[in-house]
Amino acid sequence: MTDRRVVARPAGLRPAWLVAGVLSVLVAMLLGLAFGSARLPPASVAVEIFNQLPWVRVDSGLSDREVAILIKLRLPRVVLGLLVGAMLALAGAAYQGAFRNPLADPHLLGVAAGAGLGVTAVIVLGAGAATELPVGVPMAAFAGAVIAVGLTWLLGAAGSRDRSPAALILAGVAVSAFLSAAQTYLLQRHVESLQQVYSWLLGRLSTAGWHDVLVILPYVVVTGVIVLAQRRELDVLTVGDAEAASLGLHPQRSRYLLIIAASLGTAAAVSVSGLIGFVGIIVPHTIRLLTGPSYRSLLPLSVLFGAAFLTLTDLLARTVAGDAEIPIGVVTAFLGAPFFVLVMRTMKSMPT
Repeated sequence: MTDRRVVARPAGLRPAWLVAGVLSVLVAMLLGLAFGSARLPPASVAVEIFNQLPWVRVDSGLSDREVAILIKLRLPRVVLGLLVGAMLALAGAAYQGAFRNPLADPHLLGVAAGAGLGVTAVIVLGAGAATELPVGVPMAAFAGAVIAVGLTWLLGAAGSRDRSPAALILAGVAVSAFLSAAQTYLLQRHVESLQQVYSWLLGRLSTAGWHDVLVILPYVVVTGVIVLAQRRELDVLTVGDAEAASLGLHPQRSRYLLIIAASLGTAAAVSVSGLIGFVGIIVPHTIRLLTGPSYRSLLPLSVLFGAAFLTLTDLLARTVAGDAEIPIGVVTAFLGAPFFVLVMRTMKSMPT
């Protein structure tokens, strides 16, 4: 009876946390637009963004050059960072709920490696030679991601049917190693693409316009709608498949839908940003510590705080070393490695 009462009335999303999430996105967006190699006044940036609305005419005080930097260079990059961060955090939370595993993450499950192999194959075959992202790249990444998560799921049951967290993580490591080896083989056979793929592997949000944003936007919308619509089902899945089935849920069907949707979002994000790790662990677990384990609040807040987190991380990556830009994947790894150790230490006290 206790489990049914918990599932029937899970903690909802508190308005205060929703407001905090929206404010974090706005602040991160403003800082990302204002600071960089050319510093712009934050107040003028806010006014100029408002000035871009068709029915508004106000003077921000920015020069034509500064407006061009803001609108043509920084705004597309910041929006891309918001989308990628939201997808990686949402996918991490969805995987953790679907697998009932607090360590589930697009990278640890091999999903990012599979998506990376798909993108690498497109690049070395010549479809990625252009500076803009080909429309077919997210689909190639999605195919690799689905294959990877399927292999991880099958290998995780090799030792036992319960797919324990340790078994899934070990399976994900094995799948990632195999797919990385396949990626290395492709690069050895096509050394002319080495620099392009290597730059992509380290993670980056460099974009010269809105093309990348428009390419991944449909995938982001589809993933967001599907996963957010399943937040009640994720709360039910936390009590176990047998109990969930007794409450009228189809556990396997819901799980497969969530895995496919999360893999689609991960693949779209990876295809434009490269391998940016640990976002799917840092953001959902921080939200759990602050608001509780209910997915009714965890999923929408992961979208908001994930978007803000990656935007601020990208700002750090392109400003902390002066004129030299640090790959964003390196920054998230520095932040995520100690956080992962913390999650490992507190794993026994977390619901799985």
